[in-house]
Amino acid sequence: MRIRIAKLITFVVLLLNVIAIYCIWKLLSSRSRIKSTNVYKSIEKETSVTLDNKDEGYLRLSQKDVTIVIRAFEEFENDIPETVKSILIAFRDINVIIVCDKPLYPPLQLNISSPFYRNVKIINLLPNLSTPLKDRLPIFHIKGKYVLFIPDSSRISSGSFLRDIGDSYQRQSQDILAIPFKSEKSVTCLKVKLQSREWTARFSNVKYADSCDFIRGRHALFMNSEILYKLSDPFLLPFPNAFYIQAASNNLNVKLATDVFLLSGQELYTSHHSKWKLQQVDRERTKAMYTGLQIKKVVKETGVTEWYGCRRDTQRCFGTVLDETPQYLYEGKWTPPCCLAGLRKVTRHVVSQLEGAGVRYWLEGGSLLGAMRASDILPWDYDVDIGIYQDDIGRCSWLQRATSKPVADQHGYIWEKAIEAYCILSPLILIMTDNQEFQSYKFYIQN
Repeated sequence: MRIRIAKLITFVVLLLNVIAIYCIWKLLSSRSRIKSTNVYKSIEKETSVTLDNKDEGYLRLSQKDVTIVIRAFEEFENDIPETVKSILIAFRDINVIIVCDKPLYPPLQLNISSPFYRNVKIINLLPNLSTPLKDRLPIFHIKGKYVLFIPDSSRISSGSFLRDIGDSYQRQSQDILAIPFKSEKSVTCLKVKLQSREWTARFSNVKYADSCDFIRGRHALFMNSEILYKLSDPFLLPFPNAFYIQAASNNLNVKLATDVFLLSGQELYTSHHSKWKLQQVDRERTKAMYTGLQIKKVVKETGVTEWYGCRRDTQRCFGTVLDETPQYLYEGKWTPPCCLAGLRKVTRHVVSQLEGAGVRYWLEGGSLLGAMRASDILPWDYDVDIGIYQDDIGRCSWLQRATSKPVADQHGYIWEKAIEAYCILSPLILIMTDNQEFQSYKFYIQN
């Protein structure tokens, strides 16, 4: 009996030990799983944050994603060979396009046939019988999603230049990124108000602006290459001035980078002759640019007004008017501002002559409507209608003289009688139509 009780006690003790060991094992196993799960979640979280931080505000650019274009340079003095060499040393496989208006003379000292320059092309915009259209249009040679315009005598700062551009471009969230030079003078941010219908461009300074329309000063431009297809002539000289005006007409935003820079190369145009030549070339290009873009009045940020195609020695503002509808109205434009300014001047002169002679006069038609609406000539009108009494013609000697032949007064204004009121005959002219009880006069100008 005692032996059975001892065996039972021994069995119970062993069973309790097994149960205790099992419980301890379960407890340790549970803690291990919890710890490993927490560690895994912590690592997963850190990895996720790291990846998000890398993706956010960072554009991964490879050399195949970017085409570099050199457009702003002069054939009579440039640093293109060293600029290209600097680019290829930093980025061996990047595509480089040099755009010129005609065959360069003297030729650039670039050995294009060398393997080192295998990705460099010189695009000549001048039509040539032996060159098909696609070979002379730069836009067909741009490879990749992005394009970087850099000026002459530029140097790439480091091998991380593309990475820095991508980072800045993504964070700026603008259409176009402007990249300044590290050692150059500060650039100026401007706003451009284009009034195409009025043939006018107005520039104004901007302080602490998130974006610009126009940047003065030496810099590079980085953008999506699709933007080039939105512009009428993205490679028009002077570059980038012409580019900015076209971009402003498409409401494209420009942001000046503050964390990525280019380095300057050789100093150019140091002699008096080269500076003078550069000024002459720039003046002619600016004139051609505004003429091509149909802008006649430019109000600069300094308040100075410049006129293009509106001087007395240039062609008249518009051609002969047929059916009382000028050509520019069909194009959705109003009377050029220089014509309106000249027309106001002519009107003041004629009115002063009539008043001095004691002639009674009044405004008629569209001129009366413009005076009532805005105390000015209607912006789409090209003449001034003035009526007088027939009995008052004899009071004004210039009206009497003009009945037989054109006559110029002491101020150089030409008075002439004409039946066709829509003919434009000279820069400053008075056209008279016959009526029984009163006379109607239309004043026209050429410039």
